This record gives sequence, C-alpha cells and structure tokens, in this order.
Amino acid sequence: MPAARKVQPESDAAVVHLKASDEQRPAGRLLGDELRHHRVRLGYSLADAARVIRASTSKVSRLERGESPAKPRDVHDLAVFYGLSRKEQSQLDQLLAQASNADLYARFADVTPDFLKRLIRLEGTAETIAVFEPRVVPGLLQTEGYARALVELVEIGRSEASIERIVAMRMQRQLMLDKGVPTLAALISEEVLYRLYGTADVMAEQVRFLLKATVTGRVNVRVVRRDAMVPPYPIFHLTFPDADGQELAYVEHLDGANYITKKSQLDKYRKVLLNVRANACDREASTASLREALRHWERAAAD
Repeated sequence: MPAARKVQPESDAAVVHLKASDEQRPAGRLLGDELRHHRVRLGYSLADAARVIRASTSKVSRLERGESPAKPRDVHDLAVFYGLSRKEQSQLDQLLAQASNADLYARFADVTPDFLKRLIRLEGTAETIAVFEPRVVPGLLQTEGYARALVELVEIGRSEASIERIVAMRMQRQLMLDKGVPTLAALISEEVLYRLYGTADVMAEQVRFLLKATVTGRVNVRVVRRDAMVPPYPIFHLTFPDADGQELAYVEHLDGANYITKKSQLDKYRKVLLNVRANACDREASTASLREALRHWERAAAD
C-alpha cells in the first residue's frame, strides 16, 4: 500500500465553481466523486479508506456514490490520509457544506467552543465587522502558518488531527470575505507585528498577507501605535443589514466571550473603538509600518 503524502499547505483558499452541467448534480455525488478520484489516483482500495474512517467497505462505496450522507470527520480524515493540499481540502469542505447544507460552525462543531460558534454565525450575516486586536493578528486575517502556531501554543494536549481541523476551520472562516460582505476594519497593535509565533518565515508570510489585504476594497488594516493608550483585550463590533440598524459588540477573554447588545454598553464599547481608531495610523503610515515589520522578519529569516 502506498504511503500517504504529507499535506502541503497552501496560502490561498479555493472557491468551488460549479459548471452549468454540474449544477443539476447533487452535491453529495460531487463530493463522493472527488473522494473516489483521490483514492483511485493514489492507488488505495476501498478497504484502505474504510480503515481510516473505521467503517465498512460498503459504507465507503455508498459515500463515493453519494448515497450515504458524509460526516465532516470522515471527510477530513480521508483528506488527511490522501495527503490533500489545503486547496483540495477547501474544495471538499465546500462540497460538504452544499451536500449537508451545514454552516461552518456545524461542520467544525467538534473543535469549536460554543462562544465561537455564535460569533461565526453572526459574522456570516454581518454587514460590517470592526475588530481591535492587541495581542495577535485577528483570526479573519491569519495565514495558515500563523494560525497553526497559535493553535499549537494554546490547544495543549490536542491531537495533530484535531489541531489540523481547528486550523482548517480558521481558514474556511475567511472565505466569507471573498463575497464582498461583510467588510472588515482591523485595528492591530504595532507590537503584534513583532511578536513571534512560529518562525521568522511564518511571521514574514503573515505580514505580507496583511500588506496584500491593505489594497483590497473589503479589508481596512490600520496599525495602532505602540505608545497608544488602548484596552488590553480584543473587541469586535458588528453591524447588520437590518432596517433598524442592529449592532452588537463581542469581547473575548481566556475561556469565553461576552456579547453586548444593550444600548448603554454598546455606546461604551463603540467609544472605546473610536478612541483606538483615533490612535491608529492612517493608510499610508500603516502600510509603511507593515513594510518595516516585513523587513525585520525577512532579515531574521535570513540570519
């Protein structure tokens, strides 16, 4: 039996574009076709795949024909066993979502705490998201390498497979930004750009990604000066496309989060964010700050 290849991560998540001739085919069949394609391409048997997901060969056969509902865990385990790239895994995840009509938080329920599930649901229906992050790059703007370094640091005791699923969830969460709504305003403390997570190469890649994000129309990245008086905790503020202008704030802490919807408290956190924004660099200065951080990490990687 050939050995499974090591997953080669890719920085750009893929979007599955279905051809007109495919649109009439059930997503479950498309998902099964993809799984079968990878199994056959690598020379694995139905029995090999069955051992991976702890099932019978007949179940795998039904899964590949689109006759049996796919479980997120089984699809993920097969993708890892087949050594699929992040791009290929992303395609499977999107087909799985279409097949099961499952939201992102549902597909990754086993590795997503309840408080984060609520935020993911809210992000998907928001019109605008503003976030201040004093400690790390905001999750919606993290590269895969940076996210993995954070997860490995925080999720002590997790299996490698579990860590990979958490990272995959973070990468899939970013796909909503490709739709144009919501728009994202990210206020990032300057210290974050110089705080090492992973390697110098990982940090350089992360800063390059932020620089790339600054030129998009959907993401507004601003660097907050080191000497600014800002809160020590991250704050999210979301608005929704409702006629009555609904909004909420989200304040994250170590083991959970608080959701603020009362007007008096919302006013308080909105003012905090406005104060942080007032202490942030403009677009030109933020870009210059990011470029300086990139030079720092490129020099570190070269040493």
